[in-house]
Amino acid sequence: MKDLDLAMALADAADEISLARFRALDLNIETKPDRTPVTDADRAVEAKLRELIALYRPDDAVIGEEYANTETSNRVWIIDPIDGTANYLRGVPVWASLIALRVDGVILLSVVSAPALGRRWWAERGAGAFTKDVDGSVRVCQVSKVSALSDSSISFNSIQQWDRAGLMDELVELTRNVWRDRAYGDFLSYMYLAEGLLEMVSEHDLKIYDIAALVPIVEEAGGEFSALGSELTEETSSVLATNGLMHATFQDWFRA
Repeated sequence: MKDLDLAMALADAADEISLARFRALDLNIETKPDRTPVTDADRAVEAKLRELIALYRPDDAVIGEEYANTETSNRVWIIDPIDGTANYLRGVPVWASLIALRVDGVILLSVVSAPALGRRWWAERGAGAFTKDVDGSVRVCQVSKVSALSDSSISFNSIQQWDRAGLMDELVELTRNVWRDRAYGDFLSYMYLAEGLLEMVSEHDLKIYDIAALVPIVEEAGGEFSALGSELTEETSSVLATNGLMHATFQDWFRA
């Protein structure tokens, strides 16, 4: 089985578990030490994906959100079982499983699967980015060609995050200079960017499992992905993703 085929199979398994528990009346919800929520579905999805990776790629390592990392290989699967857990536990359908494969430090492929929306996105280095629509049709993802700030549409995740990052004034001023601003949130903003519906996405307080699966899809769609104000690393917490044409413009905006 090829790596991308395995990633798709992992996404199928994740969808089956997460959809079965979505809006369940007996959903178990806990608060982790970092004050973020976790449900029994998050843990069940990650446990299943780890089981499948151990079966099909026994020598590969795993970085996940809910269980201890097993990074002892140059091949590492990076998993966020449910990105958007707060939405999930409130019954909002904007959530997804994020699955990425990193080999020798490079994220080679990823899948983002949002079963409650009936959508999936994926990419492999050098092979482009794609999405499957609700009707099952597949199309290529391509970022927009917008190059003027006044014509751009942007998305950010949380006003509280920007306030804590000390960049509230810069964000508010930016919204006064663009065509449109929205907070689609979590993975969805980046997927809309890859589809050409947005020109910029930025947010804070992220971990590697929040970011890894987004990068190949944005970049293979022609966009650019970096840390906010610097190069992307494993320790990056604040990110900036754009259509590429406007990356320097937005980076400079938040450096000012």
